[in-house]
Amino acid sequence: MLRTGVSLGVEPEAFWRLSLAEWRMLTEVAPGAAPMGRSEFERLMAAWPDGGET
Repeated sequence: MLRTGVSLGVEPEAFWRLSLAEWRMLTEVAPGAAPMGRSEFERLMAAWPDGGET
């Protein structure tokens, strides 16, 4: 955990003062968009098919 803190720029002295809530907030993974499913991908391919136009 200390290595993770240091890699995030937290000095060891400050690391030991972190509360559990602060640590969780610091290391929380931001939620992102879910990967596109096959059915959505097929719908997009049907809506915008690759043509041979240049």
